[in-house]
Amino acid sequence: MPSPRSLVTGATGYVGGRLVPQLLDAGHTVRVLVRDERKARAHDWADRVEIAVGDASEDADVRDAMADVDVLYYLLHSIGTGGDFGATEKQMAQRFADEAERAGVRRIVYLGGMIPEGEELSEHLSSRGEVGDVLLGSGVPTTVLQAGVVIGSGSASFEMLRYLTERLPVMITPTWVSTRIQPIAIRDVVRYLVGSADMPDDVSRRFDIGGPEVLTYLDLMQRFAAISGLPRRRVLKVPVLSPGLSSHWIGLITPVPASLARPLVESLRNTVVAGDTDILQYVPEPPEGLVDFDRSVQLALTRIQELDVPTSWSSAATAGAPAEGLPTDPDWAGGSLYRDERVREVDATPERLWSVIEGIGARNGWYSWRLAWWARGALDRLVGGPGLRRGRRHPRRLAVGDAVDFWRVEETDGRTLLRLRAEMKLPGLAWLEMQVGTTEAGATTFRQRALFAPKGLLGHVYWWLIYPFHGKVFGAMQRNIALAAEAATD
Repeated sequence: MPSPRSLVTGATGYVGGRLVPQLLDAGHTVRVLVRDERKARAHDWADRVEIAVGDASEDADVRDAMADVDVLYYLLHSIGTGGDFGATEKQMAQRFADEAERAGVRRIVYLGGMIPEGEELSEHLSSRGEVGDVLLGSGVPTTVLQAGVVIGSGSASFEMLRYLTERLPVMITPTWVSTRIQPIAIRDVVRYLVGSADMPDDVSRRFDIGGPEVLTYLDLMQRFAAISGLPRRRVLKVPVLSPGLSSHWIGLITPVPASLARPLVESLRNTVVAGDTDILQYVPEPPEGLVDFDRSVQLALTRIQELDVPTSWSSAATAGAPAEGLPTDPDWAGGSLYRDERVREVDATPERLWSVIEGIGARNGWYSWRLAWWARGALDRLVGGPGLRRGRRHPRRLAVGDAVDFWRVEETDGRTLLRLRAEMKLPGLAWLEMQVGTTEAGATTFRQRALFAPKGLLGHVYWWLIYPFHGKVFGAMQRNIALAAEAATD
């Protein structure tokens, strides 16, 4: 029997990026649909897959990607985009359902959330349920896997749990910390996804998937503390903390921004416990059994300590988010583009200068006015932005799509060019670009550009208000990066 051809959507996201190599190992021919080919090329599996470049909101792109596909893995979401993300998700799912039926796809596999019976659902869970309904109604045999809290290095749920527990020895918490949940390890999620491709054609339904234990969120925090060698956390539960207040608090304490924390927190008020174990009829447990919560935390922490986190929530693109222009686009927003450009020679090799540039952010900081950067990050968190708490996936290496504090890597060649796009709250779009070169005489040059494309009058006012500080912040930044490279050379 020929190997199945599987189309993976959301392949550069947290789950999709881990699913692709497991499908390849299972003998699948894999095609991925991505908006930005560079993000796919940053993964180790890039040379082993077919890369279809297209937009999930365009019928023609979806149709082309679906050609000759046996199994569609639907892993797209619009969570955290604000507005009516539920309507966006339903519309996008319907597009894929229609094209899958037209292309003769043999099976659709979708990862959603557990839907408790008899409870008022959060908007997030309700949307996941509606997407499952759309796919099940496609006429294509569909497997809808419904999971609760996913535990693994780099997952948003794990990062929330980790940072809340590590940073707050005493907590005033809302009542949702007592809700019963059934966490599941990311490796078991991926195993169920891979196994679902081989279900019989007459199977088209939902399956709950969960780990071997039912706990409360408070249990998760206390057990995480014990595994991490921390004292038992002291907790006072109060009924007055709304999901909105809780999400802003989480946004201040953890790397997860309030826009993403809110739908996750709202879902925690629902009981998410598997109602059946029917999935085991088609994807049996491994000989060693399912990964329990303690083991999943230990595995996640080991990966973090060994700098081996292959995918992260912060590196995932959000389907349905508008594509925005590059600073090289000539007329992307009417032509207004402010620049702050600086060039200097550096008494260091290009390789040494690049190593300092590529290690920027997170623990290494931004090489100038540390207090000013901290204040800007704190202000950004207060207004719902990511701030500086996201850090980096790896302390020394960067790839397209990686988050770096409140920036995201938009372009890098790994040797001479790094372009970061700002993701802090701004009245416009901003980039920071650093480039290493050499003169005809062989001297190393360091070119630095700060770019800002304003949106509306407020954007123009913002640029001129902060312009007097550029010389201090960006000038000191370039100078100190150069000095760090020179010192390292000595």
